[in-house]
Parts: sequence; C-alpha cells; structure tokens
Amino acid sequence: MTGSAWDKSGSRWDKRIARAAELEHSWPPAAELLRLYLQIAEFQAGNTGHQARATESILRLVANQAPPPLSQAAEALLCIPARWQSAVESPSTPAEAFFSLAVRQPRQEALARRGTATRTEVQPLCPFCGSKPVVAILRPEGDGAKRSLLCSLCFTEWDFRRLLCPQCGEEDKDKLPVYIAAEFPHIRVEACDTCRSYIKSVDLTRNGLAVPEVDELASISLDLWAAENGYSKLQTNLFGL
Repeated sequence: MTGSAWDKSGSRWDKRIARAAELEHSWPPAAELLRLYLQIAEFQAGNTGHQARATESILRLVANQAPPPLSQAAEALLCIPARWQSAVESPSTPAEAFFSLAVRQPRQEALARRGTATRTEVQPLCPFCGSKPVVAILRPEGDGAKRSLLCSLCFTEWDFRRLLCPQCGEEDKDKLPVYIAAEFPHIRVEACDTCRSYIKSVDLTRNGLAVPEVDELASISLDLWAAENGYSKLQTNLFGL
C-alpha cells in the first residue's frame, strides 16, 4: 500500500472510531455494542495484512471483551488453530461470520481503494467484490439528495436509483415505503412491500456528521421494529443484526 492510500484509509478508520465513541455516550441503548465495535475498529485500523495473525488477534480481543456467547465462541476457536482459515474463508456459524468480517474487512477495503470497478445506477451488488450493501446513503445534490449503497465487506460506495429496491428491483413508489423514528431523524428504514426486505439509509442532508456504517450499527432499535413488522434485512451488519 502506498503512503497516500494508507493515509486515506487511516482517516476513514479514524472517523469510524471517533463516531463510535461519540454515539456510545449519546445513544445509551446501543452503548454496549458500540463499545465492542470501538475496540474492533481500533484493531481493524492497523490490520490489513497477515490473515492468521489477524485472526488470532481478533479472537483474543473478542474472548476478553465481548459478552457471551460471542466470547465463548472465540475461546473455543482459539483452541483449534486448524479451524481458523476455514472459519474466516467459509464461516458456518453466526459467530464465525462475525470473525470473518472483522478479519477480512480491512484488507478488502484496502484492495478496493487501489482497484477499479464499473458502476451503474441499477447494480444491486458491490461493483468491486460482489457483496450486498449494508446501508444506503443520501448525499446532498442540488436541491435534493442522491442515493448510494455501501458494501458490507469492502466499503465501496456506488450510486443507486432512489426509487428501486436493491433486493427484487421493485420500482413502484407505492410499494417502497419509508419509515423514520423520532429518535433517529437522519436514519430511514427503506422497505419493499413486494419482497418484504429493507435497508437502512443514513441521510447526510439531515446530519452531515454521521458515519453511515457506524450510525447503522447504533440504530439497532430500527432493526427490531422492522423485524416485528415482517421485514427482513437485505444484509446484516458486522454483528449479524
């Protein structure tokens, strides 16, 4: 990685870490999750290289800091180094999926920043790595806002049409309801009544200080509401939520 690429990547991790620390204090219901994410993000910021070492490090961190059953899963996996590679590359449990993302995200993001990808406004999967988006983003454009999607693995961002379901392609606005809760005025649940999926959207025109991948994590109450109302999340986040 070149010096300039590292500086840009480091800046992104710095913003995530700072935002997690801020929200830990301002959004008490998500404080425990954000405290754990803060430690993971600090680990990820300096780990874009050797997979085996990164796997052992994240397992030890989680074993020491995470609540059960995640800490117990980390302790069990620490005793079986032969399982580490398959757990990261082909996770078979929710805990392994968490470890896999925690290890792979930094390197995949670094690779994506150096690579190139063809983007179209109807592409529902990441144009760099093919993963699903974890959150949508509304950025200021003219008198309105432009929508983009953010990859759940490499954090590539690409433009996407406002009125289009990234799961099934529905484009009838009457079947694409948007829900907003008073406690999160800048975060929307963008649902689809055709396939019953949803993705959360962070509106930077309402809060320019938000960091979409962190604010998405913190607004777990919106995920609970969506599940209670029969919607399934397009792509779960790092914590499987």
